[in-house]
Amino acid sequence: MELFQAKDHYILQSGDNALWCSRKDGSLSVRPATDLLLAWNPICLGLVEGVIGKIQLHADFPLGLILIRQKALVGLLPGDHKVYKITKIAVIPLSEEEPQDLELELCKKHHFGINKPEKITQSPDDSKFLLKTLSQIKSNVAVPIKKKVKENKEKERLERRLLDELYKIFMDSDSFYYSPTYDLTNSVQRQGALEKTDLPLWRQVDDRFFWNKYMIQDLIDLQVPQVDFWVIPIIQGFVQVEELVVNYNENSDEERSSPDTPPQEHTCVDDIHPRFTVALISRRSRHRAGMRYKRRGVDTEGHVANYVETEQLIHVHSHTLSFVQTRGSVPVFWSQAGYRYNPRPRLEKGEKETIPYFALHFDQQLKVYKKQVIINLVDQNGREKLIGDAYLKQVLLYNNPNLTYVSFDFHEHCRGMKFENVQTLTDAISDIITDMRWGWVDQAGVICTQDGIFRVNCMDCLDRTNVVQAAVARVVMEKQLKKLGVMPPEQPLPLKCYRIYQVMWANNGDTISRQYAGTAALKGDFTRTGERKLAGVMKDGVNSANRYYLNRFRDAYRQAVIDLMMGHPVTEDLYSIFSKEKEHEEKEKESQRGAQEQVSFLLQTYMQLLLPDDEKFHGGWALIDCDPSLIDATHKDVDVLLLLSNCAYYVAYYDEEADRVNQYQRLSLEGLEKIEIGPEPTLFGKPKYCCMRLHYKNEETSGYFHTLRAVTRNPEDDGKGSTVNRTRTSWAYKEKPLSKFLAQV
Repeated sequence: MELFQAKDHYILQSGDNALWCSRKDGSLSVRPATDLLLAWNPICLGLVEGVIGKIQLHADFPLGLILIRQKALVGLLPGDHKVYKITKIAVIPLSEEEPQDLELELCKKHHFGINKPEKITQSPDDSKFLLKTLSQIKSNVAVPIKKKVKENKEKERLERRLLDELYKIFMDSDSFYYSPTYDLTNSVQRQGALEKTDLPLWRQVDDRFFWNKYMIQDLIDLQVPQVDFWVIPIIQGFVQVEELVVNYNENSDEERSSPDTPPQEHTCVDDIHPRFTVALISRRSRHRAGMRYKRRGVDTEGHVANYVETEQLIHVHSHTLSFVQTRGSVPVFWSQAGYRYNPRPRLEKGEKETIPYFALHFDQQLKVYKKQVIINLVDQNGREKLIGDAYLKQVLLYNNPNLTYVSFDFHEHCRGMKFENVQTLTDAISDIITDMRWGWVDQAGVICTQDGIFRVNCMDCLDRTNVVQAAVARVVMEKQLKKLGVMPPEQPLPLKCYRIYQVMWANNGDTISRQYAGTAALKGDFTRTGERKLAGVMKDGVNSANRYYLNRFRDAYRQAVIDLMMGHPVTEDLYSIFSKEKEHEEKEKESQRGAQEQVSFLLQTYMQLLLPDDEKFHGGWALIDCDPSLIDATHKDVDVLLLLSNCAYYVAYYDEEADRVNQYQRLSLEGLEKIEIGPEPTLFGKPKYCCMRLHYKNEETSGYFHTLRAVTRNPEDDGKGSTVNRTRTSWAYKEKPLSKFLAQV
């Protein structure tokens, strides 16, 4: 469709349809295409793909019209319905000012494209007169002008920051999808239950997942049939579609092109092997939407944070099978103060105050899904126990026969990165999976329906939740394929199919995580490959540190933009965030400089004190000893200096309060037996950090070791050293990357 700029309007035109948007007050109207002749000097700016809606980022700014600038085909759903991902948007300020270059594809019909205004030149005499006048004005009203200039600069900076977040929300996370002919907001089962009508697509959607509803509401309110062409229901979430071939004879090590790439034509290698299409559709609720530390738990309307419905579709010939799961924050009132790394959760309301809102949440859920099986993955010990216990108490008080509660301490069962132990859970609930069934339709209608859903949660409903949902969905998919005769009864899914399937679920987890936490899922390597590897653990450290950093200030802007998209009032004073941000940055730099100087001084001092003259110093690191036997009741970290020479390494225990090393060990490199990398050993809660364990002999006796982990660096330095997971005031600096120790040893 073409976008025109006239004196008083922006005009979108496609065939016989035209949408006029006022540049003065932002009002919308649908008019005949022939009315373009009545517009004042219309200029074609280029081509766009559709309208998302309008937004006002701040009361000081004009309304903005959000348009789909570029789309990408994701794939075809059953019935050859095309699904598109929004890859680029354009935001046009609805004002009389000239828009900046929108970088639109130029219309071939109106080949002259954008008319750029000519620059206005001034004569030397005019310039002298203006300069003289300006100096007089400055001398008379210098203070008000400076104040006004400062206010304008702050206003411009805020507008740029919010606009930047709006663009990132749409363009950086592969999050927004739409289909002109398929209802992405409703599952196959819900679509089958709807009465057959001639209503347009947007009138049949599930309101929970209609993400641009508020932004397009002015158009809907016109209540004329012509708006149907312009209203495009958009979901935030994830969609991926793949065609798989069940071939047990092909080389299992043969690599397939990544499902991350755009769909391509599949070559038919062997018609005798059955094929099926698998699609993954995740749809995020627009209620209680927002960022991780800004939105937790339940609200007074029964909506929970990070609520996502995920539907797995299997299509074989004319049969479409659907299996739905949901995830959502623990539905009690709780929060985490987000300006610390891994902050401790706290309950905001007591048990009695929470009861009606917990009940409201599950009343809504049971109305939609009839039955729910809760799979609660939070730790049953440590800091998460508070939230898990509150959840269980509310379930018992709710006392509904259609609600089943299953608790699975993910980190306890999967300790030591053994995420394959999730099968313990799927085996335990296998009867529930069988009884739940799935949605199944063909050309004749509904064959069977899914009886209830799994509602899976951990603390964030991201990493652990995605691993478990993928495992449950795999069990269901294999049952479905065997039922359809696509798979032999006694064989698992071929390895090549399984790998593609794993990547799909890992992509889903990463996308959902970026939307809520700002970074990819922390356990994506297991979901992708079925194995937990060192590279994945190290990458997790980067993502954890990134989440901590992103939360500090960017989340405030992003939350404000999301609230404005949903039509909610912004509760934070965005102008005040500027000063807080600057103040924090200065304090952080000062703290890092002090920490750097302190650690450098300590390493140099103890290198001279501990190393004999005949040993050559290779490097030093400020680390933390995470052996559980050394951690006291307050869980205070034990700081150590690790020094490496040409023939030995030294582990020096540093007392921060006394500001000195109180003991140390010298260990010969000849006695170093092996070095292991893995998760932190812990007697409580989940392992948080990646650690290095140095195994050594003591007087020819094996079985001794030191378990050390790194102190975090500045998250902005990602990629400049080893992965780290924690910020401490006095130890947030490393003399050299820890990986160099491994290389030198």
